[in-house]
Amino acid sequence: MKGIVFTEFLEMVESIYGLETVDSLLENCDLPSGGAYTSVGTYDFNEMVSLIAELSTVKEISQENLLYSFGHHLFVGLVEAHPDVVSSYRTPLGLLNSIEDHIHIHVKKLYPDAELPQFKVLSKTDNSLEMIYSSSRGLYALAHGLIVRTFEHFEKIVKVDYKLMNENGTEVKFAIIKNG
Repeated sequence: MKGIVFTEFLEMVESIYGLETVDSLLENCDLPSGGAYTSVGTYDFNEMVSLIAELSTVKEISQENLLYSFGHHLFVGLVEAHPDVVSSYRTPLGLLNSIEDHIHIHVKKLYPDAELPQFKVLSKTDNSLEMIYSSSRGLYALAHGLIVRTFEHFEKIVKVDYKLMNENGTEVKFAIIKNG
């Protein structure tokens, strides 16, 4: 998993819960990296699993809610790191519709070893988008947070419904409807 995901996660934890919580997470999780992350590094996905599980336990927040919040936070960090990618879109649906054909291609140029989820668009109208999220990591709640924050970035209101296609959330159908 790319380091930017780890650095943004720890930044979110610090902004919400404080530096003491970040220190506690890094001390209490058995992290092969020692918790020393750089945005351009690559780290074991299981380190993120450990961090999320520990924070979920300590703060008594479901992992799903935690991942949703992180997706919301991560969008802002990604836009700050790569403003040109988002600025080329006029609508949130246009951006989401282009994840595979443009955004992930851009990411792969920057980070050739990045393991990205797949988003297969099933249908698109001017006000809606239906897509399937697929990833062996099952971070659909993170994707959900990113989707909602995308609409907020464009100052639009959205209704997002999703249906798990399997128990572990590695395949999820999102129905996205722009309201206003």
